[in-house]
Amino acid sequence: MRDLSDAELSEVDGAGMGLVLEGFKFAHGTDIENGQIFRIGGIKSSQGEDVEIIVNKLYIAAAGSNYGGTLEPVNLGRLINPYRIDVVDGDDIGVPDKAVLEFAAPRKMANAEGYDCMSASAGAGSGTCASRPATADLPQGERPDIGLQLNFTVGEQASANINVHAQSAVIDGSVIRLWGDDERNQLVGQFKLNFYTPELSINACDQDTTVCGSRILLRDFALELALGNALQPMYLDVDGSGNFVLEVERIRQPLAGEIGSDGLRASSDGDAWDYYEGYYTNPEYRSSVTIGNLTVGDRDFGSGQIKGMLIQHLKIRTKDLAP
Repeated sequence: MRDLSDAELSEVDGAGMGLVLEGFKFAHGTDIENGQIFRIGGIKSSQGEDVEIIVNKLYIAAAGSNYGGTLEPVNLGRLINPYRIDVVDGDDIGVPDKAVLEFAAPRKMANAEGYDCMSASAGAGSGTCASRPATADLPQGERPDIGLQLNFTVGEQASANINVHAQSAVIDGSVIRLWGDDERNQLVGQFKLNFYTPELSINACDQDTTVCGSRILLRDFALELALGNALQPMYLDVDGSGNFVLEVERIRQPLAGEIGSDGLRASSDGDAWDYYEGYYTNPEYRSSVTIGNLTVGDRDFGSGQIKGMLIQHLKIRTKDLAP
């Protein structure tokens, strides 16, 4: 390594860093005897008792893992479409005069080139996702199985294990953007989460995982969640009591006379009308949830969806429930 001159630094284009993991496999398992414990503490119940969370299992592996029973390597990202860490020009994404830190999953693609986000047998030209399913030519695939087992202990009372498994998961098109706000002196962000899986399962078992309750199965599950945008920043803060605060700012209200009584542009202030037209018609500002089929044990609840949800204001504040 060596120092760079100002002239050399001026040639740096800020293209960012791409991340591709080939043959990747991650597995964590609690082993108390050997000190391998992933413990989350510092939480109190509403009765003031200590709450301890143990991450018993956590895995990321190739599809077909049988709920973590068989772990094989998987590829994450491709050289032509990697995971990215970058600093982008805010002027290009609606955040003027700001340098924006961006963490992004592989970009989505045109339908003619991409893959269906759900199907395990999807071929090129079947959808918009870049991550490819496992095939004979690509046995590792680019869609991991992800699993998590949590154990909660409240005071002296040990509760059940909570198990969450996602098969052949895809997060293409997801992005986190962060920058600083000069007026409020706060961290500001945009969060776009796309999550697709042909099966998401949740169930609870006893401490020995020998007796388990009914499994909740969400098949063909698709979540497209948008928090914050160019017109509604998402502010991130910690209040005086140490609690975390997330707020999606309200969309501004039109001033008197800005929008005509008939709602048409001809009778409105042009800039104001364009502002609200862009806000209400931009699909990137909207969130959706789709469940192809929901079952709980042997009961079938069919399909369901929420489409085009627009968050006009959201404020979440964590709270210590201890007396």
